[in-house]
Amino acid sequence: MTPGRRRSITAEGRTVKEAIEKGLSLLGVSRERVAVKVLSEESRGLFGMRGAKGAKIRLTLKTE
Repeated sequence: MTPGRRRSITAEGRTVKEAIEKGLSLLGVSRERVAVKVLSEESRGLFGMRGAKGAKIRLTLKTE
Protein backbone atom coordinates (compact mmCIF):
# COMPACT_ATOMS: atom_id res chain seq x y z
CA MET A 1 0.00 0.00 0.00
CA THR A 2 1.30 3.43 -0.83
CA PRO A 3 1.64 6.05 1.93
CA GLY A 4 -1.38 8.33 2.30
CA ARG A 5 -3.77 5.82 0.78
CA ARG A 6 -6.89 5.00 2.75
CA ARG A 7 -7.30 1.52 4.23
CA SER A 8 -11.07 1.75 4.63
CA ILE A 9 -13.95 4.03 3.71
CA THR A 10 -17.65 4.32 4.38
CA ALA A 11 -19.93 4.73 1.37
CA GLU A 12 -23.65 5.23 0.89
CA GLY A 13 -26.02 4.51 -1.96
CA ARG A 14 -29.66 3.81 -2.70
CA THR A 15 -28.85 0.08 -2.52
CA VAL A 16 -26.03 -1.99 -1.02
CA LYS A 17 -24.78 -2.75 -4.54
CA GLU A 18 -24.69 0.95 -5.45
CA ALA A 19 -22.85 1.79 -2.21
CA ILE A 20 -20.23 -0.91 -2.92
CA GLU A 21 -19.72 0.39 -6.46
CA LYS A 22 -19.24 3.96 -5.17
CA GLY A 23 -16.75 2.79 -2.55
CA LEU A 24 -14.75 0.74 -5.04
CA SER A 25 -14.60 3.75 -7.33
CA LEU A 26 -13.36 5.98 -4.51
CA LEU A 27 -10.68 3.47 -3.50
CA GLY A 28 -9.77 2.69 -7.10
CA VAL A 29 -9.65 -1.07 -6.54
CA SER A 30 -11.53 -4.19 -7.65
CA ARG A 31 -14.09 -6.06 -5.53
CA GLU A 32 -11.62 -8.86 -4.83
CA ARG A 33 -9.28 -6.48 -2.98
CA VAL A 34 -11.74 -5.37 -0.29
CA ALA A 35 -13.76 -6.75 2.60
CA VAL A 36 -17.33 -5.42 2.74
CA LYS A 37 -19.29 -4.80 5.92
CA VAL A 38 -22.91 -3.72 5.56
CA LEU A 39 -23.61 -1.08 8.21
CA SER A 40 -27.24 -0.57 7.21
CA GLU A 41 -29.35 -1.88 4.37
CA GLU A 42 -31.69 0.27 2.34
CA SER A 43 -35.26 0.62 3.54
CA ARG A 44 -38.28 1.96 1.79
CA GLY A 45 -40.78 4.34 3.25
CA LEU A 46 -44.40 3.40 3.61
CA PHE A 47 -45.72 2.69 0.10
CA GLY A 48 -42.40 3.90 -1.35
CA MET A 49 -42.90 7.40 0.01
CA ARG A 50 -41.15 9.40 2.74
CA GLY A 51 -38.90 7.65 5.18
CA ALA A 52 -36.79 5.81 2.63
CA LYS A 53 -33.20 5.34 3.72
CA GLY A 54 -30.19 4.38 1.67
CA ALA A 55 -27.65 1.66 2.34
CA LYS A 56 -24.36 2.29 4.15
CA ILE A 57 -21.29 0.05 3.90
CA ARG A 58 -17.66 0.00 4.96
CA LEU A 59 -14.99 -1.21 2.56
CA THR A 60 -11.61 -2.23 3.98
CA LEU A 61 -8.60 -3.07 1.84
CA LYS A 62 -7.40 -6.63 2.35
CA THR A 63 -3.78 -7.08 3.33
CA GLU A 64 -1.63 -8.59 0.62
